[in-house]
Amino acid sequence: MTLALEPARRRAVLRQSLSVAVATGAYGVSFGALSVAAGLDLLQTQALSLLLFSGGSQFAFVGVLAAGPAGAPAAIATSTLLGVRNGLYGLQVARLLGARGARRVAAAQLTIDESTAVGVAQPEAAAGRLGFWATGVGVFVLWNLTTLVGALAGDAMGDPRRYGLDAAAAAAFCALLWPRLRSVDAFAIAALAAVVAVVLAPHAPAGVPVLVAATTALVAGAWRRAHHDPVPPHHWADEEAGR
Repeated sequence: MTLALEPARRRAVLRQSLSVAVATGAYGVSFGALSVAAGLDLLQTQALSLLLFSGGSQFAFVGVLAAGPAGAPAAIATSTLLGVRNGLYGLQVARLLGARGARRVAAAQLTIDESTAVGVAQPEAAAGRLGFWATGVGVFVLWNLTTLVGALAGDAMGDPRRYGLDAAAAAAFCALLWPRLRSVDAFAIAALAAVVAVVLAPHAPAGVPVLVAATTALVAGAWRRAHHDPVPPHHWADEEAGR
């Protein structure tokens, strides 16, 4: 039986979802402007955000148009990696949501970095479901609205990257992660993953640094558990035998 969330807890989850949605959705302005600059019209740009709804894959597609056929292999590889990443997210949130029918289709469309992060960060199942849906819907609405703004503004904005909107999304993820670093081990593993991502970012296609950093964190966490001495009052078997 799933207990209903208290009003205060529900408001806290919704505030978290809204903050992540706003930080991420704002970056849609950049996509809208870059898409129009690459040669897509307003309707084509908006269709990408409505139907594809995957920031990394959308930027990769626009990159192909801007760079020509020479950039296609890298863009296809990037989009494939991002699709694999979202597939792994689906395995995680499917158990949380238990969605069926039309809700399952909607959940698949809304399974992105942000909705998954907010959902799995909650200690209660009900809060996790609320966080997933609220964040997913919030990002979807704001991403499409800001895509429209960016596409309409076009060249009037200049280079949208100078506004630092990409950093806002990263900051939102850091805000989600920070409260969960409650031990030295957790902090060290997070720091290691961050270093790996930063080192790879200038040299690897979009999506690859995230995948490698996540794999690094998983391996480090597994190694830590395998080599961690049992906490008292547990004793090793050979110690017990020697007594």
